[in-house]
Amino acid sequence: MLTTAALRLACLATALLATTTVSAQTTYRWIDPGTGGTVISDLPPPPGTQGVIVSESSSIADEQRLPYATRQASIRFPVILYTSADCGACVPARALLNGRGVPFSEKVLTSQDELTALGRQLGGNAVLPSISVGRQNATGFSAGTWNELLDFAGYPTSAPYGFKPAGAPVE
Repeated sequence: MLTTAALRLACLATALLATTTVSAQTTYRWIDPGTGGTVISDLPPPPGTQGVIVSESSSIADEQRLPYATRQASIRFPVILYTSADCGACVPARALLNGRGVPFSEKVLTSQDELTALGRQLGGNAVLPSISVGRQNATGFSAGTWNELLDFAGYPTSAPYGFKPAGAPVE
């Protein structure tokens, strides 16, 4: 009788520990060509889908350390920084986002075709770095314009204490 109770207690403890473990989660975001709506899913898009943005969340606990207003802004207005390997203005652009405590994804463009596609997506000629804040975009780095976009989206003006810079590259 005592061993059965001990076994049940061990199983319960194992189950509780398993539920608190946080694992990485991949999220996919793309525009559905049929409806024109944005699709956000934990399942990969259909083969051949263009403009897929892949986000990896390493830990829910990391996201919950951000202030509530920042988390809400990042849900409603996700930030994507478009850069290239030889982009000189990308360093201050990244510094502006990290200085404000803005969680963002970074898409590194490696070909002229990708730059042309970005220009079509943003509605004009793409100049790197470019930024997408929700559905609003800005091409080329202009601190004033970028700050206006981030202010409108509700992002903080300075990073909270202990903020870890974002900007994980998106493939």
